[in-house]
Amino acid sequence: MPEKPSSQRYLVCVAWPYASGDRHLGHVAGAYLPPDIYARYQRLRGNEVRMVSGSDTHGTPVMLRAQEEGVTPQEIVARYHGRFVESFKALGLSFDLFTHTDTQNHWDTVQELFLNHLDNGYIYKDKQLQPYCLIDEQYLADRFVEGTCPHCGYEHARGDQCDNCGSPLDPIELIHPRCKICGQDKIEFRETEHFFFDLGKASPALAEWLNEDKEHWRTHVINYARQQAESGELRGRAVTRDIDWGINVPVEGYEDKVIYVWYDAVIGYLSATREVMLLEGAPEAWKDWWFDRDVKSVYFIGKDNIPFHAIFWPAMLIADGRGMNLPYDVPANAYLNIEDKKISTSRRWTIDLPDFLSRYDPDPLRYALTINAPETRDVNFTWEEFLRRNNEELVATWGNLVNRTVGFAYKRFEGKIPQPGEFDEVDRALLKESEEAFERVGAEIDAVRLKIALSKAMELAHSANRYLNEKAPWSQIKTDPAAAATTIYVTLQVIDRLKVLLHPFLPFTTQELHGFLGYDDDLFGELSIDEVEDARGVHKALRYDGSGVNVRWEPGTLPPGQALRKPHALYKKLDPSIVDEERARLEERLGVTG
Repeated sequence: MPEKPSSQRYLVCVAWPYASGDRHLGHVAGAYLPPDIYARYQRLRGNEVRMVSGSDTHGTPVMLRAQEEGVTPQEIVARYHGRFVESFKALGLSFDLFTHTDTQNHWDTVQELFLNHLDNGYIYKDKQLQPYCLIDEQYLADRFVEGTCPHCGYEHARGDQCDNCGSPLDPIELIHPRCKICGQDKIEFRETEHFFFDLGKASPALAEWLNEDKEHWRTHVINYARQQAESGELRGRAVTRDIDWGINVPVEGYEDKVIYVWYDAVIGYLSATREVMLLEGAPEAWKDWWFDRDVKSVYFIGKDNIPFHAIFWPAMLIADGRGMNLPYDVPANAYLNIEDKKISTSRRWTIDLPDFLSRYDPDPLRYALTINAPETRDVNFTWEEFLRRNNEELVATWGNLVNRTVGFAYKRFEGKIPQPGEFDEVDRALLKESEEAFERVGAEIDAVRLKIALSKAMELAHSANRYLNEKAPWSQIKTDPAAAATTIYVTLQVIDRLKVLLHPFLPFTTQELHGFLGYDDDLFGELSIDEVEDARGVHKALRYDGSGVNVRWEPGTLPPGQALRKPHALYKKLDPSIVDEERARLEERLGVTG
């Protein structure tokens, strides 16, 4: 076995989005921004990280979109996968690999697990009633069926899951089922043979694992998972379907069936790890991430995905039999609402990420979604709140601290970091607060309490502003230039530390600040969109090059005399008119003109 690294390894697993439509702010707040903050922080700690995900190409929403537009599923995948990598790069999401599920590597990995499950007795054949549309004359994938949830009465439950109560479903359980293609209720259930994954067989081992130390798990996640595993109600779940879009079943005589997407997509965490290590020139190194018990695998998802990541995927890993790592944590987030309404892609009540980034910078969005993160409950995004957060907190608090301090030093101290004199009690208190902030903020990020972490970092910015106002170096310099030099040095020192503390949250503007303070290197690394080729063709991949990490999560010391660069405003003050403009844009999307 190779020698273990001295740093902790973190496998950061990010929910796989259906390649059928742009990601909206709810997706970003719930599943995509939190892992980036977490991964950036762990890299700053000197830990080894691989953050992986990709587009789910075989989801039924892809088929639905293709059917609606009269194009092939491949065309839909190419369009939206390309938009994902572009918008994720623009938002600064530092994926070591963002790939997709229609690669040969993924096909091979899924079929390998399927055969392992079959050999180990966790997959069996049985007959099942499948929905068949008499109008369209075809079997329907679960998401092509809609009806009333038998558990909560929600009238638009899907055939695989109810979005209202979160219950996993089979189409036959729906009350008054109807076809999503034709909209009619001319559905009958016909018997057809399929392969099933035996969740019941895996449930004793699953329950035992879930009852181990999980104090670091969010209460709503672990309580749900334990209840499900101990309920005695977990049963066989079909893993094949009678459709022609998906990964072929690797069993002779079943070539006309494909592997069901719920089973296919979660295996992406494993296949993406294999792919990224292959791209890094170490094709067998994926095993270090999946068999080494010291590796912490953390799964970032929305609450609708809890069953698949806290129940189904761990059960699949147990059933594989090779001893692969089970999730270390599943910090599922709640939902983001917009302007007091639940996000709805069907009603177009969304703010899509590419649309947002076409008008606003990425860091203010990252800030607004984190400082009001839906970590334990649903939260509300409003344009009025976004305006306030941007203007009062980023511009007036943090940005103003940077601008007036660096600007003053640049003008009054020959463009250099001044030499401080002896520190007084107030100076030492602020410097101590800035040193201790690393432990306070870091502990919250480690616990995936990102909202609290960002709030604690901003508390230091408020302290620095109060210090600067009390010391008033613009007055000091008139009578005691040495005292002014000390004040500015202390404030610059705190700003340099805040640069690191805020970097996981605000990567673009902290990089700019890094340059203001006279550093020439890249603060953290680079993101690129690469063309990757395998046996199934060429696909785009978003990749992070971590070789540029030049700072660490620890209090640094600014060198007096280092040349500064002339600063400019880190953030744009937004006009209050954007609130009415953006609300009008939302209403227009909804089709409301009044």
